[in-house]
Amino acid sequence: MVIFSVESGLKKIMLKIKMNPLWRLLAVFFVTSSLWGGEYPNIIVIYADDVGYGDLSCYGAKAVSTLNLDRLAESGIRFTSAYAAASTCTPSRYSLLTGEYAFRNKGAHILPGNAPLIIDPAKSTIASLLKEQGYSTGLVGKWHLGLGNATETLNWNGDIAPGPRELGFDYSFHMAATGDRVPSVYIRNGSIVNLDSNDPIEVNYKERVGDEPTGLSHPELLRTQADEQHAKTIVDGTSRIGYMSGGHAARWRDEEMPDTFLGEALGFIERNRDQPFFLFYATHENHVPRLPHPRFWGASGLGLRGDAIVQMDWGIGRILETLDAFELREETLIIFSSDNGPVLFDGYHDGAYEKNGDHQPAGPWRGGKYSAWEGGTRMPFIVSWPGKVEPGLSDALVSQVDLLASFASLVGGAIPEGQAIDSQNMIHALLGESDSGREALIQQGIGIQVVRKGDWKYVPPGKVSNRGNSSAYFSDIIGEGGALFYLIEDPAEQLNLADLYPNKVKKMKALLEAELSK
Repeated sequence: MVIFSVESGLKKIMLKIKMNPLWRLLAVFFVTSSLWGGEYPNIIVIYADDVGYGDLSCYGAKAVSTLNLDRLAESGIRFTSAYAAASTCTPSRYSLLTGEYAFRNKGAHILPGNAPLIIDPAKSTIASLLKEQGYSTGLVGKWHLGLGNATETLNWNGDIAPGPRELGFDYSFHMAATGDRVPSVYIRNGSIVNLDSNDPIEVNYKERVGDEPTGLSHPELLRTQADEQHAKTIVDGTSRIGYMSGGHAARWRDEEMPDTFLGEALGFIERNRDQPFFLFYATHENHVPRLPHPRFWGASGLGLRGDAIVQMDWGIGRILETLDAFELREETLIIFSSDNGPVLFDGYHDGAYEKNGDHQPAGPWRGGKYSAWEGGTRMPFIVSWPGKVEPGLSDALVSQVDLLASFASLVGGAIPEGQAIDSQNMIHALLGESDSGREALIQQGIGIQVVRKGDWKYVPPGKVSNRGNSSAYFSDIIGEGGALFYLIEDPAEQLNLADLYPNKVKKMKALLEAELSK
């Protein structure tokens, strides 16, 4: 698949000069200048973690206020039918960056912190595509796509590769996986920050390394009690998934993490303010362990979970202020979304369930993180580009997997044949120039894929997993005939219409099977 941001006549010209980089650069500059009235826009993708459709006040939340995201929505388009490709973090991030549904890659599941890189460096990513078009590219925050090669054990104490650098990021400052997984350190451009060579790091997810206390052996040392999975090595008073020894000078402090990542994001913007840049800012506040900075304690009516969302919103406000200070706001396309639906209890007894009250973190939708129900993948999604995007509301059906093809169209980039096969060019819908989005999309839950087409959704026979309010998961069983829902009248997916519309079930089932077999 090859994507260009030109009309049919110019497409032919671009194809003819494809092999000449200089002429291609000149042609792309001409096309982009004529379409957008100047240089390429800066692009910032703000990717939240475990933030649900109903967690923002601009999407109806009452118990938590997100003033800066509300302001972003007022300056742009708020989407009501925008989706993450999956209901868990690693698959969603894989799909967003590669333009490929994660179920096509058997390794794209929730990864341990010492997993190898699951994206082939030969694949196009959003970062590599934009880098080819002259962008400075940066990653700040959560990664969780693996590091190193599958054929050898990663040496955390040396150069960590392959990783973001090999996928097109000029600059990266990130964690290896998530805050609840070791190693609990920051990595800048392939090297652990503040690592003492006399205190080397070792990481193991199968057996204990070192002699440090764990949540199981020393629960009295914990700030927050955790389930057994999260009760291994203790770092900063919090037990994690997996075992880690060494690297004491490099270990993060959880309450300082949001400020640390924000500072790196602001620094990247400042350093690159005189050239087009792409920033993938993957926040982590609302993922467990939820430990916001003390200045945000009590900032919401939802306890630590809501306070973390308020802190995330505050950080986004600083991003907007920085763009304004450098007079870059009208030159910058910002997209905000989340990697999957919300979850209350996720391994730590932090009071999220007890303090939730009548707040609906998934909004009107059923389910949440881990689930193939709407609440697992239907996301808050805001697009803002002052002067180019008219404020409004859009019901267009779009997926995060479409960002790669859409950005390619925006800046005149080319996607190699056979790559990003699931990414569709939705740039006109994203910019509010069209109400038309996708005809259909796939939603991935734990162990199951479902399909939405138009206002209908089909769930095949099987189990839809859900996270309960304890360590246990529970499943909704879908019988032999599958389930069919009309989302306009049944947003909670309670009324199975499969028996009433057998022909539609047949067509939806065929569509899903065709996508899964590609």
